[in-house]
Amino acid sequence: MINPTWLNTFCTLVEVNHFTKTAERLYMTQSGVSQHIKKLEQQVNCALLERHGKQFSLTPQGQNLYQQGSLLLKDWQFLEQQLKDDSPYSGAVKIQSPGSCGLKFYNQLLALQSEHKELIIDYRFAPNVSVEQAVANHSADIGFLTQAPTFSELTSHKISQEPLLLITPAGINMPNWQTLCELGFIAHPDASHHAQLLLSENYSEFEHIDQIRRTGFSNQISLILEPVSLELGFTVLPAHAVGAFNKPQLIKTHHLECPVSESIYVCHHRNRPLAKRMNTVIELIKAGVNS
Repeated sequence: MINPTWLNTFCTLVEVNHFTKTAERLYMTQSGVSQHIKKLEQQVNCALLERHGKQFSLTPQGQNLYQQGSLLLKDWQFLEQQLKDDSPYSGAVKIQSPGSCGLKFYNQLLALQSEHKELIIDYRFAPNVSVEQAVANHSADIGFLTQAPTFSELTSHKISQEPLLLITPAGINMPNWQTLCELGFIAHPDASHHAQLLLSENYSEFEHIDQIRRTGFSNQISLILEPVSLELGFTVLPAHAVGAFNKPQLIKTHHLECPVSESIYVCHHRNRPLAKRMNTVIELIKAGVNS
């Protein structure tokens, strides 16, 4: 069995990419770091690093060991934390979701943390595919998604639905296809998905969003409607993202003939049991979206 201490030193070295800084992070001497790497190479009977003076690169075996070993270390750390404490109201919970979900969920979770000071909420916004990747590689404990996950490592279930809305500058009434093309499209990380769902059901001319010229892009959920308010284009967003915009008088929400909602899913790694604090978070969000 691979020595976990040597493996931790190796993975830290790969991430830090510097022997002296690795020693500082692990409260070791630089020679101690070198000794751990040497012992690990002897144990696995292959070279893990190619040294180039003070620099190094990974051998194919070293790359493989880092990819698999870093996951093992995260699992061991998770298990150790669970054995020490499985309180429903203490410990860290790492969550990721698209920004449209996060605008609604984050404040609910901060209120929970305010009641339970030993609970640590680590919330990060990311596109759906990045959320899936984070949960699959254990960088996040829980993911909220606006489309069903595709990664086989994940298990999920639907918890709610959120209406998708067409948003234009305030002066636009009943936009037809020509109006949308003239306005141009303000894109965002989930824009293609949202536009495909809503526009395909309401505009017979629509085939894909590339038919409409792009006039802007933002990956910050709080800023996506800024160019719309300045009459630079239109966009499609979930209702709770629109509701959070602080200049509602400068935009117009259009309720189209064929309403469309996107589903919201919660996911976690299928091979990692949920700690009680993670169930606390999931149940809070489920109660909030269905209230």
